[in-house]
Amino acid sequence: MSRQSEPDLGAPEGWVAIDHFAAQPTRSFVSGDPHGRRLRVRYFRRERDGAFMGKAWFGEECEGPPGHAHGGSLAALIDEGMGVAAWVYGHPSVAAELTVKFLKMVPLGTVVQIDAFIVQVDGKKIVTGGGLIGDDGTIFCEGHGLFVEVDPSRFGELADHARHAKEGSFGPPGA
Repeated sequence: MSRQSEPDLGAPEGWVAIDHFAAQPTRSFVSGDPHGRRLRVRYFRRERDGAFMGKAWFGEECEGPPGHAHGGSLAALIDEGMGVAAWVYGHPSVAAELTVKFLKMVPLGTVVQIDAFIVQVDGKKIVTGGGLIGDDGTIFCEGHGLFVEVDPSRFGELADHARHAKEGSFGPPGA
């Protein structure tokens, strides 16, 4: 597990940052403060196959149990990660149901990998899965979600950001 004051949220080799979601005009509660002391989050796509993942750091403002991240911050992160995965794979949606299984407490200052993926699509229902994993392989939590596809026009520019991410243009729209 990485414990450091300035977290490394750079792209792993062969991965490219998806900056669309952080660049949206209505910044995310979870990933909207890339320099904050709460959560810092970045999302990526693997160049060779388009796989999705993220990296996140839990700062001091996430504290729940002394020295550890609050469970709500883990739940919010896995929710957003699964939702962004659904959007990136072409399913603009919102969460209808989330289940989070907390396996280990996350020490403050830890960088985790966000693995999020689509399990199944049935009409407008998107079933997702995911986990928060330390760089030593520790699984901190697992999540499952049911997302419901919605009309993307309800989300304004966010829909454009998602479309660009799906198409593989990884920088901000228009870049």
